[in-house]
Amino acid sequence: MNKIKLLVIGLLLSTTFTMFAQQTVKGVVKEKTTGDTLPGVSVIIKGTSNGSETDFDGRFQISNVKSGDVLVFRSLGYSEKEVTIGETLDLLVELIQSSEQLDEIIVIGYGTTTVKDATGSVESITAKDFTKGNIVTPENLLSGRVAGVNIITSGAPGSGSQIRIRGGSSLNASNDPLIVIDGLPMSGTAGGSRGVLASINPNDIESFSVLKDASATAIYGSRGANGVIIISTKKGRSEYSLDYDYQMGFGEITDRVSMYNAESFRSLVNSQPITGSMIPTSLLGSANTNWQDEIYQKSVSTQHNITIRGQVFKKIPTRLSIGFAAIEGNILTSKYDRATVALSMNPSFFDDHLKVNLNYNRAFEDNRFADAGQVGAALRYDPTQPVYDASSPFGGFYQHYTRDAQGNVILSNGGTNPVAALLQNNNNSDVFRQYGNLKVDYKFHFLPELTATVNVGFDKSTGKGTSMSSIEGPASFNSLYVGNDSGFTSEVLNESLDGYLNYVNTFGKVKTDITAGYSYQTFNGSGNSTGNTRNPSDQGATSYNATPVVLIGFLARANFTFNEKYLLTLNFRKDGTSRFGPENRWGNFGGAAVAWNISDEEFLKNSDLISNLKLRASYGVNGQQDGIAGDLYLDRYRFGNQNSQYIFDGTPIQSTIPTERSNLKWENTATVEFGLDYGLFNDKITGSINAFQKNSTDLLSNAPVADGSNFTNRVLQNIGDLQVNGLEFTVNADVIKTEDLEWNLNFNATYLDKEIKELALNQDITTGGISGGTGNFIQLYSEGFAPNSFYVYKQLYDTAGMPIEGAYADINGDGILNSQDRYLKENPQADVSLGFQSSLNYKNFDFAFNLRANIGNYVYNNVNSSLAQYSLILDQSVLGNIPTSVSNTNFLRTADVILSDIYLENASFLKMDNITLGYTFDKINPINKFDFNSIRVWAGMQNVFTLTNYTGLDPEVFNGIDNTIYPRPRTFLVGANIKF
Repeated sequence: MNKIKLLVIGLLLSTTFTMFAQQTVKGVVKEKTTGDTLPGVSVIIKGTSNGSETDFDGRFQISNVKSGDVLVFRSLGYSEKEVTIGETLDLLVELIQSSEQLDEIIVIGYGTTTVKDATGSVESITAKDFTKGNIVTPENLLSGRVAGVNIITSGAPGSGSQIRIRGGSSLNASNDPLIVIDGLPMSGTAGGSRGVLASINPNDIESFSVLKDASATAIYGSRGANGVIIISTKKGRSEYSLDYDYQMGFGEITDRVSMYNAESFRSLVNSQPITGSMIPTSLLGSANTNWQDEIYQKSVSTQHNITIRGQVFKKIPTRLSIGFAAIEGNILTSKYDRATVALSMNPSFFDDHLKVNLNYNRAFEDNRFADAGQVGAALRYDPTQPVYDASSPFGGFYQHYTRDAQGNVILSNGGTNPVAALLQNNNNSDVFRQYGNLKVDYKFHFLPELTATVNVGFDKSTGKGTSMSSIEGPASFNSLYVGNDSGFTSEVLNESLDGYLNYVNTFGKVKTDITAGYSYQTFNGSGNSTGNTRNPSDQGATSYNATPVVLIGFLARANFTFNEKYLLTLNFRKDGTSRFGPENRWGNFGGAAVAWNISDEEFLKNSDLISNLKLRASYGVNGQQDGIAGDLYLDRYRFGNQNSQYIFDGTPIQSTIPTERSNLKWENTATVEFGLDYGLFNDKITGSINAFQKNSTDLLSNAPVADGSNFTNRVLQNIGDLQVNGLEFTVNADVIKTEDLEWNLNFNATYLDKEIKELALNQDITTGGISGGTGNFIQLYSEGFAPNSFYVYKQLYDTAGMPIEGAYADINGDGILNSQDRYLKENPQADVSLGFQSSLNYKNFDFAFNLRANIGNYVYNNVNSSLAQYSLILDQSVLGNIPTSVSNTNFLRTADVILSDIYLENASFLKMDNITLGYTFDKINPINKFDFNSIRVWAGMQNVFTLTNYTGLDPEVFNGIDNTIYPRPRTFLVGANIKF
């Protein structure tokens, strides 16, 4: 009996212990760095299939957990974490971002993929990897970060950038990549804006996906030839948070073109260096003025960003951000102010079967544009004259003038005071832009593998501006009217509609992902101008309505993955555009790509060295129709001038003249690419290698036509072929990764070789207009050479190594020196572009910098070629300054030397763009309502240094012609990021 009692007691005790051992564990998962909660984190009991995932608030609950069980937390972009269950059943779990996994989810056209499943050349950059510093416009977050992407931004505040992916694909049509924000393709903005991205707050950007090869871009058809940049903005979250970011910058232009100072200029004039001409020394003044110093100013800029996240009505995850930027330019009067509001709401319903994403943005730009041409005027103005003159009739500014016998003011022929030109002219604009989209995804209840998506978007901007000059400006004294007073308005509207179905399912070892849909987009523009209201002869107010442009596309994509190792992607798009005539209106574009995840094969699966290895190959065809007018295929007429009339019955009738007619069609760009993605030592080192060739045919260019075939000698037409060959290499390395210390490096390199293969009628096409004389050009499109190759004379030198003025090599050997002896030498495109970034975090300290380099790019120094000649000391009836580099050549006359190859310089460079140092104070004065708060304070510098042999101000110029660019300032930065 006692044994039976003991058995019963034992069974009861064991049952009791088992019941207590089977527990429910709950908790919240957060990102360690920011304290933000993380939705969608997988939580599973190790070794079992029992699991759950976190909700919108980052919370989870999992049952049947025993003491000693291990919970595994996994989320893409974060390092996996294991937690052993003990006495604590309410957990706070913090995940650390994993650099080797951050880019695992990639946004692509009309969908997403992962690094493992990607078959094309796609690179994703998230907030952690953005370029830091004085970032005013979003494209500069990418500067130097992506192989094959080159971004050039001038020094003007808020200015637009020249963005090139793999060198572009066209000659005269657009070479700009397609920009897509939250599924809305962007295109143009109203007059008065600094650029298409100028009104977008970089603080609202979550990530960039750069689509480079034709397989990745083919889904965008006629707009993918120059690559695609997909921008994803930050979204709402369920948990409440408040962030405030502040930044202040102090900028200064530190470099100057070397010109003669006042004392040296007087000595130069007195030396009478112009053979055969006397310089009137009486024109010299007594002042000592550095005109470059006078037109430049030190700048102070500020940026404020406030971001609120949380739930509206406890149901709708929402993000609201407000940004203010006040950016002073470093040329007198230049400024750029921007205010932005961004709202994002992303609720889901019916157990996530219905997802809604609403994005709405408003931006206000207030610009005052400084005339960058006054940089050149400052170089030329007489340094012996003062800035101000109390007796001057020109508003107190010094100007060159005389008076006639009656005392009337006569403005002297020659340059005018550049400081007065800036301060006495007001050229400003106000731009209001609103854009956004509503995206609805519905996963069918009866067929959850199928999702329908509708995305409706718009982008509308309105601009207005005025240009007004002082009535005391110099133009008023030599004109029938007093200066300028004009205004304009402009409006641009872009509307889009996308609808597509996506089917994802797995059949045995084959995973399928199929998308098919329709795209519709329209572009409209209008505006008016008042004309110069002070000019009685002006034509007066005018208005315009741009020809509407419509784009229609039918698209399809299929991804197949077999056994998680072998991948195939097929893309197709049929596009129609109203830009072309009916016979050329539709085009077919597509691509295919294959990939092999070699590291998943048995012979590499357990390798300690190779953790990831994927071989890729792709081919695709894209189109191009941007950058041309919307009505070129129409028969158009214009009125002739007063001398172009017909006489009918004795009455003169003004003629109408047909404009050029064009039977245009799509540019086509076919790209073949082979790539290798690699990961070493458990992905501590990752990267890719790509080799590609792009062949563009039917290039659009304003090219010559046969005599008598049209009403002009040049017509925009499809004229030839262009080939681009390239190599890209990227490596990312987690050099050190411990609890307290992380050090990450990124290096990328790009090699490009561009060559024009064919031009219509085998005729060269001149391009690259320059200053110094009339009608001069310095570049050429020519078969067998790179676009924009420099077209120059070969300079001859004497036995002492000094250049001989006007002496050039007789290249063709005919004994006659003429234009046939010009030759093609070098081009503006760098042979190799390099980028390097370092990010170091030690405990609460963070330190980062980035470097960029170009090797093999050439620049034509138009400042020296048009100014560094002694004869220019006489600026018509006044004196003008010249660069001190004239002493290197002793050239006298511009016309004799301006086309010499002596002015063509190797402009290879190494730049440190940014350097920042920060410290984060954790959990300062915690507020009970908030789970987390911190303050990060930081300081940095932008445009730190440039190493180059180029003699001009800056070796990085647009299109390779340096004609006094808006200089880039060096900026010292301080800031604070406060998170609640």
